[in-house]
Amino acid sequence: MYRYLMVLTISSTIGLQAWRTLFDNFAVRVVGLNGDHVGIIQSVREIPGFLALLAVFVIMLIKEHRLSALSILVLGIGVAATGLFPSFGGLLVTTLIMSFGFHYFETTNQSLTLQYFDKDTSPWVFGKLRALSAASNIGIGIFIYLVASFLNFTQLYLLIGGLIAAAGIWGFFQNPVDQNIVPQRKKMIFRKKYWLFYFLTFMAGARRQIFIAFAVFLLVKKFHFTVQEVTILFVVNNLINYFISPLIGRSIIRFGERAVLSCEYFSLIFIFLAYATVQSKWIVAVLYILDHIFFNFAIAIRTYFQKVGDPRDIAPSMAVGFTINHIAAVVLPAVGGLLWIIDYRIPFIFGAFLSMISLIAVQKIRIK
Repeated sequence: MYRYLMVLTISSTIGLQAWRTLFDNFAVRVVGLNGDHVGIIQSVREIPGFLALLAVFVIMLIKEHRLSALSILVLGIGVAATGLFPSFGGLLVTTLIMSFGFHYFETTNQSLTLQYFDKDTSPWVFGKLRALSAASNIGIGIFIYLVASFLNFTQLYLLIGGLIAAAGIWGFFQNPVDQNIVPQRKKMIFRKKYWLFYFLTFMAGARRQIFIAFAVFLLVKKFHFTVQEVTILFVVNNLINYFISPLIGRSIIRFGERAVLSCEYFSLIFIFLAYATVQSKWIVAVLYILDHIFFNFAIAIRTYFQKVGDPRDIAPSMAVGFTINHIAAVVLPAVGGLLWIIDYRIPFIFGAFLSMISLIAVQKIRIK
């Protein structure tokens, strides 16, 4: 199962990163879209994450590891088709297809990891898969940089999407299943006793959206980072995360979820306040890297559920959790954008407030 998830995780990471890397240039230079069109497409991209709970019903029809392979196949098809439909409507449809594949794989990836690896191993597996994702981000970035000069957008999308689809097809011919694992409930699960997991998952999604929507925008808008500088920062960030992510997994095993999450939220209070106040270009670059590192600490929320939840509730609870995580994605970017117009510091101060609430809530973690 580890090899199975490793191959599909690398494929998923490459697919999303390639789509992100090429999208803005393709949308502007080839399709001729404006900012309002791009905003609509980015909102549509989050819809499948919000609908991740429907995965519970899909696994009634096919096995969960098959859904993982199918999701990667759908992701590959969505990426490959992007360059074939250079219009606003075409990008809406291909983005939706790509995003369904990515989000449903992420849901099953979390679920299968918690099912197949015990409580002393799953944090390490999550950390290792995050490290492989960081390495994959660097690899696909270098690949696109090298081949973009002699391949057009359509050819790039077809090549990368075709390789990802091939990985999905490979997954259909694998059988990583262990018949001895606990069967999963194939229905919607929403239990009062899991309220802390739900709350921390929602807060993590809100914090993630503030970072995604406004951190890089701050680098470019206020500190005038060039494309080359953002690219270098991206590479350095992924290199650091390649080595740090497995250490985070080991820290969860050694110190426990409450200590690791407390460290994350305590640090994020100061990171968000620093975003709102610092005037140094290089300090804000360090903040961006630290922000990414602490984002990986969120795997402790899932391993916490593994320790307190019913083993039969893992698959449906991960699907529900993924939907809860994306509720903020529907609201926060738009609201934060309006607040940014008033004062760019407001979204970051709000992020510090969310981190403080999360720090208080995480003290309620009790593991027997």
